[in-house]
Amino acid sequence: MSTQKQLKYDKAYLKMALEWGKLSFCKRKQVGAIIVKDRMIISDGYNGTPTGFENFCEDEEGYTKWYVLHAEANAILKVASSTQSCSGATLYITLSPCQSCSKLIHQAGITRVVYCEAYKDLSGVEFLEKAGIQVELLTL
Repeated sequence: MSTQKQLKYDKAYLKMALEWGKLSFCKRKQVGAIIVKDRMIISDGYNGTPTGFENFCEDEEGYTKWYVLHAEANAILKVASSTQSCSGATLYITLSPCQSCSKLIHQAGITRVVYCEAYKDLSGVEFLEKAGIQVELLTL
């Protein structure tokens, strides 16, 4: 695929991830993720509480509860419960991944990550690059 055409698709998938993030009940930050493999969306996710928990992501003081799942973790877990595989896929995410999620991304076999906003701590991105995963910041 040409660079120009790839850029067009990258922007479209990131816009979809932004829309998906709006489904989150989190007040501090709404994050969306889309996993694409062979030009097909194989999974999606947004940050939020685990299934069966009330949809309140922050405590009384406004801090995110420790058990809130990140968007990319939710998307990867959704693939894990399906017949699909993330091997060779691209992850489109609205916020660059944290350290913990970067480990999941690497172990899931995702080979490319495209994000549109940098998280305050870029050590997750640095880990992915060290692991040989192509990481791109794409502003919309």
